[in-house]
Amino acid sequence: MAEISRLRSWKEELESLVEDPGIQYTHDGFRPVASMPVENNTIVDDEEIEAEKESFKDQVKGFLKASGEMLLELGKGVKDVVKQSLGNEDSYVVQKFGGPCAKVSERLRFLNEYLPEDRDPAYAWPVVFFVFIIALAVLCVNTEPRSLEIIPKKVYIHPLSASHIQLQDGRHIAYHEQGVPADKARFSLIVPHSFLSSRLAGIPGVKESLLEEYGVRLITYDLPGFGESEPHPSRNLNSSALDMSHIADAVGVGDKFWVLGYSSGGMHAWAALRYIPDRLAGAAMFAPFVNPYDSSMSKEERTKTWEKWTRRRKFMYFLARRFPTFLSYFYRRTFLCGKHGQLDKWLSLSLGQKDKNLIEESRFEEFWQRDVEESIRQGNPKPFTEEAALQVSNWGFSLGDIQVQRKSQGKGVLSWFKSIYSPAEVEWAGFLGPIHIWQGMDDTIVAPSTVEFVHRLVPRATIHKLPGEGHYSYLYFCDECHRHIFSTIFGTPRGPLRTTTEVVQTPLDGEDLEGESLINSTTEL
Repeated sequence: MAEISRLRSWKEELESLVEDPGIQYTHDGFRPVASMPVENNTIVDDEEIEAEKESFKDQVKGFLKASGEMLLELGKGVKDVVKQSLGNEDSYVVQKFGGPCAKVSERLRFLNEYLPEDRDPAYAWPVVFFVFIIALAVLCVNTEPRSLEIIPKKVYIHPLSASHIQLQDGRHIAYHEQGVPADKARFSLIVPHSFLSSRLAGIPGVKESLLEEYGVRLITYDLPGFGESEPHPSRNLNSSALDMSHIADAVGVGDKFWVLGYSSGGMHAWAALRYIPDRLAGAAMFAPFVNPYDSSMSKEERTKTWEKWTRRRKFMYFLARRFPTFLSYFYRRTFLCGKHGQLDKWLSLSLGQKDKNLIEESRFEEFWQRDVEESIRQGNPKPFTEEAALQVSNWGFSLGDIQVQRKSQGKGVLSWFKSIYSPAEVEWAGFLGPIHIWQGMDDTIVAPSTVEFVHRLVPRATIHKLPGEGHYSYLYFCDECHRHIFSTIFGTPRGPLRTTTEVVQTPLDGEDLEGESLINSTTEL
């Protein structure tokens, strides 16, 4: 007894709290149990042991079972609340809508005859109405027919096919000729292509018979880095105009030539008008591109220029102006990815209806894909980045520099008095030859308002507005349009130049007419 009543030390008290006494209470009373192993002085409870024995699958099943029971109880609670709100005559809902619902129910009671006899209308009609709503929603979502997924066509790089010339700086330029040969050409027409295009573009779909009829020699070439042309180390619009002049000399265009600029190719045509006006006989432009950041634009003109462009296209122009190197990432994901895609998505364009109808035609698709394949032949995004940066950077000139209006001032006192009492005579400087511009009024790529801006700065240009036409519809595969263009800029068709050999009979000294000599002379008809 003395041992039991003896006070334990603090160490023994602590050990009694930590260690297992080896006694377990059961329904039979106290019984000793085998002591369980203790690792690292930790106590292992029976509940923890059972939890460890329970698998993860059993835990998930238990959780789902408990969640189901909770949802069931929640549903019962919601049902009781609804029943008390709608089934109680004193509730606000019943008082407010009970009368009208009863009248409607009375009028629709005849529909109950279509239900089976063992179905309660109070339960059947809500189910029918619920199924009807679901079916209607499904029909609304799936109204468009499912089309088969079209596998993109892979880009095919064709064998080399262009003619080449070497420029003065050693670079090689690829070019392509159509129409009459050099010695029979009445008119020579040189075409710098637009963005994501090549020498194969020219005038899309133009017939050889039409070129023959007007005696036109059509010369198209790949811009530096495009197609088969070698890149330029530091190209700008001045070098672009000089390249055009050197190409004309190399292919035997001895006289002046016409330049044709379409869309962004108009940028190079503007440069030719500015830097080599003495080589040009005239210019024909179709929806010509102008710098959207041109300082000569008024606020209203700039707004009209930008307003119809997609957000993505505006963002691409921003990158081209500020961070042009970032454009390589977008180009590699679109037209440099090795597969063909849609024109409007690749160039971030919003097309009008007439242009949409045109690009869906098989002949346009075939032409477009072949032109793109030639344009990206070298697989290098740098020339495309340079071209995009040129479009929105400082061109080095303003459109107002192409045709400059100056007042002529004479010398002497008499001229001074004359200028006071009479309006001064006006003289023009720059390119004074014909400039024709065709602009579709439904064009969403180059805004129709652009021609108003151009005409303000180049007042001697002739503007041809085309109602109902888009960006592509007038120039691409339109025989009537091509004939109208040629008749406008070249006049009456006279065919190619022809040369004949005439036999002239002339007597020589000491000979009579029987001893005649044949002298050949060439005459142009």
